[in-house]
Parts: sequence; C-alpha cells; structure tokens
Amino acid sequence: MTSLLETPVPAAADALTLRRGAARVLLANWTGGSTVPSRGLYPHQWSWDSAFIAIGLRHLSVRRAQRELETLLGAQWSDGRVPHIVFSPAVPLDAYFPSPDFWRSSRVGATAGAPAGTETSGIVQPPVHALAAWLVHCADPETSRRRGFLPRVYGRLAAWHDYLTGPRDLGGGGLAAMVHPWEPGMDNSPCWDGPLERVDPAAPGSYRRADLDHGQPAERPTDLDYGRYVRLAADYRDSGYADAGTRHAFAVEDPCVNALLIVSEHALARIAAETGGDPAPHEERAARLAGALVERLWSPAEGMFLSRDLVGGHLIAERSVAGIIPLIVPGLPPEIVEALTATTAGDAFRLGSIPMAPSYDVTGHAFDPSRYWRGPAWFNTNWLLERGLRQYGRTATADRLRTSMLAAAQAGDFAEYMDPFTEQARGTRDFGWTAALTLDLLAAGRPEEDPARTDSPSNGVQA
Repeated sequence: MTSLLETPVPAAADALTLRRGAARVLLANWTGGSTVPSRGLYPHQWSWDSAFIAIGLRHLSVRRAQRELETLLGAQWSDGRVPHIVFSPAVPLDAYFPSPDFWRSSRVGATAGAPAGTETSGIVQPPVHALAAWLVHCADPETSRRRGFLPRVYGRLAAWHDYLTGPRDLGGGGLAAMVHPWEPGMDNSPCWDGPLERVDPAAPGSYRRADLDHGQPAERPTDLDYGRYVRLAADYRDSGYADAGTRHAFAVEDPCVNALLIVSEHALARIAAETGGDPAPHEERAARLAGALVERLWSPAEGMFLSRDLVGGHLIAERSVAGIIPLIVPGLPPEIVEALTATTAGDAFRLGSIPMAPSYDVTGHAFDPSRYWRGPAWFNTNWLLERGLRQYGRTATADRLRTSMLAAAQAGDFAEYMDPFTEQARGTRDFGWTAALTLDLLAAGRPEEDPARTDSPSNGVQA
C-alpha cells in the first residue's frame, strides 16, 4: 500500500492558502453540532456530506469530527436507517424543499422507527460513515479511546449496515437497493432516466423548488425530473417508509453505494477489533458483498460496473462514474482491476487527459458538463477514485488526479462541482465536502488508516 507521504504536494504558499481557505469554509458552515454543505442551497445536515466532512474535519479538530458523526447517528431510526437529511428547527420551512412538513418523519415514520424528537427525511444516502469513523479515530487514537468514540458509534453503524443488507436487499442477491434517485447521492444521473420514465411527476403547483433560489436552472435538475422525485418521495412517505412488501416504482442496485458498503464493512471490522469485538462477521459480510457486486453488477463488455434496475430486471446501459468507483474495494480480481483502470483512462472518463473524472460518460447521449450529475466532475467521487487508484498501485495517475483536484479547489472557491474539461466552477461555492476533502488531500496520510490494508497489495503496477 502506497502512503500519501510519498505523493507530491503543491507549493508551500498554495498549500497554506488552501488549508486556510478550506478551514474557513468548514468553520463558516459549522452550526454547533454539525456542518451544513452550504449555508444557502443546503441549510441542514446531509448524511454522506457529513461523513466526507468528518474525514476532513479530523485534520482541524478531532472532537468536532467526532461530533459531526455523532449528531448524524443521533437521528438514526430504530430500524437502522440513517436518514439523508437531519433538519434544523432553526431553519425556516420555505428555505429548503422537501421540508420537514413534507416528510413528516416523526409521525408518518413512527412505525418504521423514526425518532420522535428530531425531524428527518425518510430516505437514505450512501454508507460512508463507518469508513469516516475509522479515519477519525486514526487521526488521534488516544483521544478517541479516552472519549469512547468508537464504542459509542459501533452499534449504530452495525445497525445501519444491517438495515442496508436486510430490508434493503430488495433484489434478493445480497446487495443494498435504493428506492429514490436521491439515495445513491448522484441524484440527476442519466442512469435514472429509464427507471424514472415509469413515474408520473407530481403536479407542478403542488410544491415549490427552493433550489432554484440559489442555483442556475441550467445547472440543476429539470422540472420534469424534479416532479418525479417529489412523486417518488411522496409515495414512499405514504407507505409509511416501508421497504419489504411495498411496490417500488424505482428500485436500483448501485455500484457506488455497494462499493462504499463493502469498504465500510472492512472499517467496521477494524472498529470491532479496536473495541474488543469480533471482526470476522464484518469481514465475511464484506466478502459476500464483494462477490455479489461482481456477480450482479459487473459488465465485462463495458469494462465497468453498471446499475441494476430491479423493476425492469436488467442492467442499465449508462456509463456513470459510479461504475468505476468500485476501485476502492480491496481484493478485486486482477482482470477487473485492469479493465476498470483502462475504462477510467478511456474515451468515457479520460482521466489523465482531462483534469478530473466526469460524473457521466463524456461520449454519452446525455452528457452535459454543467448540469447536476450529468457530466460535471465532483470532489467526492474523484477523492474515492484517487484512493482506489492508489490502492491498486496506480500512483502516478492518483498523483496527477490529486494535483488537479487541489488546483480546482483553489481556482473554484471550493465549488460544489465543476466542468470536467475546464474545471470552471459550477453549483454553489464554499461547499462543505469540497473543502473537507481538500484538507484530506493536503494532509500526510498513514497506511494504517486504510481499513482493508494488507502488507502486500495486489496489482502494484505503476501507471
């Protein structure tokens, strides 16, 4: 495993400017118990945002990074789900839609175990949390142990994974399924266009889009797509947020979600061992999930993983960045690693010839370099790719990507996303996970932080 200590860093002045700028963003977005992704567009706590933010916060304040995760997990439902939004009662209802009065979690979700004293959404986001918890612990193990951080979060994280591999195994093949395009995190991906055609949109006059108060319409989902999102969310709410026994109009197995679940299972194994538990069940589940990922979502013809439409019963023939992110999964068969790295550098994603990997195939019929998840490059997905490439020994490619990401963060004022060719800033600025992951890229990493590290990683090829 290659240490980040061996990677180049920007010139000292640039590094200092970046660190100060990223710290400024995270301090400005801190609310006292958690960090909002942005003050205007996203004024509440988001699930996978908080996980990525905690990974960066650990370089500023381990205590604050721990608090970030503890606040999120404090809103966990008793069925194990970690909601994708935890709403702040201090934020006006009209500042964001769908707002707490749409989700009605404490009342409608009571049967499914929603907390009575905290309003949340009823859907989930990708499970980065156990990985984040382990990395936060590794930043200062002594303080973590003294505060009992890992013992406090371990049971909640295990319940979260039990939920994803239990009630959310809607396909019966061992993988977690997502029941709304907001759940895989890549909301507006062209991967969801086909499944969404089955969904009748909510009437335009039945809701008001608050996102357009803060973002350019050309960079946001269309009204048609948004209407379908609202319809799916309302139907799920009206079912009492039930998973099994519910007829879902949208149900997909996403490779990024399940790759993150595998990596987080490895992290749970490390957490279990650290807290005196048995790591074996987590390692065994990680192995089962990895086998299911390859069996159900790998496409040899495409040289990447594809999402599976559980309603239509087929793989979705769209090439999204989610399909190459499984490079973060340790122990993949060598032929899959070779194919994934070739696809990453190939015509679709062009990593190495353009600064950052786009969110969607640049040759694809739906590619748009400016619209939300339909082409722009995102910091979190590229951070995951950087880790995956480095894990499999593609250090030169990982180094170039890291340098490009740091340059984009500085030039774009920590933008939410950016044009993958020009790195022109798109979306909102001073975005939480962009700032946080900038700090992580700047920091010197330690090999022992990798929850699935082995002394002799496979495919140690320089590329």
